[in-house]
Amino acid sequence: MSLLKRLEQGQGANADAQPQQPALPDKTEKKPGQSGSSTTLSSRSSLGNTPEPRNPTADIKTRVQNKLINDLNPSMDLTKTDELKKNILQSFEQILNEESIILSRPERQKMFEQIIAEILGFGPMQSVLDDDSVTEVMVNGPKNVYVERKGRLIKVPISFENNDHVKRVIDRIVSPLGRRIDESSPYVDARLPDGSRVNAVIPPISLIGPTITIRKFSKSPITIQQMVNFGSISAEAVEFLKASVYARCNIVISGGTGSGKTTLLNVLSGFIPPDERILTIENAAELQLRQEHVVTLESRPPNIEGKGEITIRQLVVNALRMRPDRIVVGEIRDEAALDMLQAMNTGHDGSMTTLHSNSPRDTLSRLETMTMMAGMDLPVRAIREQISSAVNLICHQERMRDGTRKVTHITEVLGMEGDVITTTDIFIFEQTGLENGKIIGQLRPTGLRPRFMDRIEAAGIQLPNSVFGINATRRH
Repeated sequence: MSLLKRLEQGQGANADAQPQQPALPDKTEKKPGQSGSSTTLSSRSSLGNTPEPRNPTADIKTRVQNKLINDLNPSMDLTKTDELKKNILQSFEQILNEESIILSRPERQKMFEQIIAEILGFGPMQSVLDDDSVTEVMVNGPKNVYVERKGRLIKVPISFENNDHVKRVIDRIVSPLGRRIDESSPYVDARLPDGSRVNAVIPPISLIGPTITIRKFSKSPITIQQMVNFGSISAEAVEFLKASVYARCNIVISGGTGSGKTTLLNVLSGFIPPDERILTIENAAELQLRQEHVVTLESRPPNIEGKGEITIRQLVVNALRMRPDRIVVGEIRDEAALDMLQAMNTGHDGSMTTLHSNSPRDTLSRLETMTMMAGMDLPVRAIREQISSAVNLICHQERMRDGTRKVTHITEVLGMEGDVITTTDIFIFEQTGLENGKIIGQLRPTGLRPRFMDRIEAAGIQLPNSVFGINATRRH
């Protein structure tokens, strides 16, 4: 994208603000003897809609931005951020001097940062995107912006100029990815350059104006040790999961929205040996695997003619022809579940995926339902046999009432008994109390060893009995 086009997208919205509709004339008839200066109900109503006075600082910012568009070289390389900032600063100072605009030092610095955010970043929300303490950003129309900090939602004092301003920022996010958002396709999934997940919805679906929801990824991926320190998982469970991944067990990570499934998938993928070929398949590429031999595939929505769509299911089928050692699917949400189960059952052991569910038992039900969506008219028993033979472990996460994210179940899928898939919990979270609004508890072993222990031992790993709480003193 040329600099000129980028700058035009980043202009302040005051320049193209919608004109105010003229007030309708008051047609209320005056009664005899009524004073001509009295205010009728309709005139009071029109007075109540008087637009707020314009912000002079915003007007100056718009004028300066418009002048910068004409002064800067359109062929400048946008990737050279430092050089571009230097040139913008020189032009900024020159314009203020030429137009005799007097601003205090804090006002000048704030305006410059806003202009930089419009040109090189994502407008008013750039400041919260740069804040490492923010894990999620929610733009509900131009005037209401919320963020999530430590699991709590907080309204922040930033706003956009109008709906068009929000729409331009959305276009700036999705355009480099070859995606689109308009009235015919009013919602889109995308990602930021750092991998953060973005969902945007515009009218007519959204009745409050364009909305943006961004699930931020930390600049440095969360490590398994950090998860242990946060209390999200226990050290014993980590040791068991690490051995299970190395021994090529098929793992499904389940949980609700925002429970940390993708983060855990990222961490578990890090246990895959570096000499294996990994294929990742996602709607929007988010996984940050550290191995060298990784092939990343991303689905594609249909174009404006409704053609060219590439689904997760098609990518899973294609991945089988790419000689993968492991297939990692970001999320299964439809009939792609059938092909994922087929892959797990046809020699691609050690594959992993995530899906939304409320419990390990619900995870099996959802897998069954999504497999039926493939329209193959398979008997229910055949589907359940596929699931029981394909999936070895279900790792379930929950977002607790205090905003913390914890692994609550690590459940082994044993097999079939009659028409029912049987499972057993290897680890389960036990809540022991509530202090100052914080949930106190720990992920504890149940004392049962998984049936696939011989598989772990065949991989050359010897797990001590204490990992499973056998002959070990339970901590209280």
